[in-house]
Amino acid sequence: MARRLLGRALAAVSLSVALASVTVKSPGCRRIPAFRNSFSSCWFHLNTNVMSGSNGSKENSHNKARTSPYPGSKVERSQVPNEKVGWLVEWQDYNPVEYTAVSVLAGPRWADPQISESNFSPKFNEKDGHVERKSKNGLYEIENGRPRNPAGRTGLVGRGLLGRWGPNHAADPIITRWKKDSSGNKIMHPVSGKHILQFVAIKRKDCGEWAIPGGMVDPGEKISATLKREFGEEALNSLQKTSAEKREIEEKLHKLFSQDHLLIYKGYVDDPRNTDNAWMETEAVNYHDETGEIMDNLTLEAGDDAGKVKWVDISDKLKLYASHFQFIKLVAEKRDAHWSEDSEADCHGL
Repeated sequence: MARRLLGRALAAVSLSVALASVTVKSPGCRRIPAFRNSFSSCWFHLNTNVMSGSNGSKENSHNKARTSPYPGSKVERSQVPNEKVGWLVEWQDYNPVEYTAVSVLAGPRWADPQISESNFSPKFNEKDGHVERKSKNGLYEIENGRPRNPAGRTGLVGRGLLGRWGPNHAADPIITRWKKDSSGNKIMHPVSGKHILQFVAIKRKDCGEWAIPGGMVDPGEKISATLKREFGEEALNSLQKTSAEKREIEEKLHKLFSQDHLLIYKGYVDDPRNTDNAWMETEAVNYHDETGEIMDNLTLEAGDDAGKVKWVDISDKLKLYASHFQFIKLVAEKRDAHWSEDSEADCHGL
């Protein structure tokens, strides 16, 4: 009992510290911590608003992780009302559905064994061999040998489609450029008076939603390598290229990914694949092609998990997968680009 209370206290402290680091400007406009320099990395702590829908309302936080049916199945989650999401709220009758996809149970190299297997002893909250089991948001609680989702109840236990018990780490490269006219001049939005920023978006094959290219970090792989690899595979179809074409793509991507970048977000993601015992975390990083010369010489071509790929104008009209809407908004804020035609909803100055 004492261990359980200690775990809950640690989880509460972790979330409190994360939330305290965010200064809120208004319900529709968030400030983020200052950068170490104008175009270097920063990181953005867990914010329940970031996990919410486009309206940013706290009441709808941790929302997509409670939707049914579970992706790729007919499994319906147990319903979790907003007021019962948090683990600190007592709910003796909570009876979540158990589900782990057959593709995960088959034991692919990217997936953990079942907790019940005698030869499986994962080291949660630490580096476990080459597998990173630390959360980007601090310590998470272990209950009956299973890690508990730090954002709260989802109505489903097991791993669903996720391979790892606990945090499943991903990386999302946000590649941007300024929208320009035929003469090469930046296009300014007539209402906001700000230049229009574009980013490379893919249409996911699994759900049909538009998203930032990205994918899972392989065991032992550096985040920077994941970002470059995933963008090449999903937005440039590098897996299907010849050796010579791959070398050319690699050279251009090396130039792009060697530039100064913005670490837009680092932490928990409100993802429809999340369960009580497995969840998505990511690092979303913005690489900006200021002149457009690098990306203008690369042909976008959907590959791997992407069905389509294209440049998309950034604005508050976007409808994107998981928490990607919030990531793109943060990019627009940091680049001082157009976001909304509503002047009160647009952020000015950071």
